[in-house]
Amino acid sequence: MIRRIVVGITGATGSIYALRLLKILSTLSDIEVHLIVSSSGILTLNNELSIKINDLHSLVSIVHNVKNIGDVLASGSFRIDGMLIVPCSIRTLSAIANGLSDNLIVRAADVSLKERRRIVLMVRESPFNLIHLRNMISVTEMGGIIFPPMPAFYHQPSSIEEMVDHTVIHAMRLLNLDVSGPVWKGI
Repeated sequence: MIRRIVVGITGATGSIYALRLLKILSTLSDIEVHLIVSSSGILTLNNELSIKINDLHSLVSIVHNVKNIGDVLASGSFRIDGMLIVPCSIRTLSAIANGLSDNLIVRAADVSLKERRRIVLMVRESPFNLIHLRNMISVTEMGGIIFPPMPAFYHQPSSIEEMVDHTVIHAMRLLNLDVSGPVWKGI
């Protein structure tokens, strides 16, 4: 059975998480990946990783235009199995928390929340002020999962790639995707 996962990429720093997520998802034969990238996300991908949006096309099933608010992802009748916004800017978090569906990333997130589907927001700006925290609480109360990408060290990573993989795999597991990675074994 094919599972549909929507990935939104916004302009917050952390494009490395998005790229790694897409690379891992592309290895899973039972996943149909739907990608939406904001205009700021395109700029950040280029700035941080020197890649263009076209470089991501081979890693996904379908690329959706962030400006097309009439896209299939804007409707609850289009079934998906989960959504990740990686990285998630504070602007996108705020729009989701307040129901301001002015682009397809925010509208697809709104649909995920209203249809009670899993959605993970890798909020990637800090420090947080009170407005940020209240918006995180609002999204959490609506059923979303706030998952700031924070590196873990218990698995003794030897590279940035291993730290990124650990974070991305943890986020994927929150969508009930079965991927292997470090597991805490206790002391």
